[in-house]
Amino acid sequence: MAEHRIFAMPFARVYPLYLAKVERKGRAPEDVDRVITWLTGYDEAGLRRSIEEGVDLATFFARAPRINPDSTLITGVICGLRVEDIEDPLMQQIRYMDKLVDEVARGKKMASILRGGAAV
Repeated sequence: MAEHRIFAMPFARVYPLYLAKVERKGRAPEDVDRVITWLTGYDEAGLRRSIEEGVDLATFFARAPRINPDSTLITGVICGLRVEDIEDPLMQQIRYMDKLVDEVARGKKMASILRGGAAV
């Protein structure tokens, strides 16, 4: 089976879309960084470096310092699929990130978005 084309999409292309989405809904763009760092273990400098280097999503997640073990608590539907049922680990991580940003945009409480945890 061919690799999904989203894997080759640059993180730098997706990130501004996330920011625009939460800003359109009147939410703080800093919360996007907070949920991404919680999920991936990147710090702010690591996020900026990934954007500047133009890494694709596959590389972004491969280089992630530490995928949060509580990410398995993320459930729900994104792009018509239940995130907990996605079999491909990389696609699941990408959809986890999408789901977290959606929850920020909807105004869900940060403690709930971070599954009871704190940002890294």
